[in-house]
Amino acid sequence: MAKWSENEWHQAAIDGPNMVHQPPHYNEGTIECIEYIQDFLNKEEYIGYLRGNIAKYQHRWRYKGGIQDLNKSRWYLDRLISELETDQ
Repeated sequence: MAKWSENEWHQAAIDGPNMVHQPPHYNEGTIECIEYIQDFLNKEEYIGYLRGNIAKYQHRWRYKGGIQDLNKSRWYLDRLISELETDQ
């Protein structure tokens, strides 16, 4: 998702930031960080990036981020699945 809509900013102000799906520190520019990364990496590199983040969050969840890290791992896994489904 590119820049947040006015409604999304308003909802974030009410609910607080969603640190898994749309961490505010990744939405400062005109495009979300993950979109920038996907744009400059080739497909194989991008898949490796996603796999690396899945592994990172699954490895550290017990020691650092708990359930939030498992949700982040799932978020990257969902991105990986979507990326692979576009090939079919």
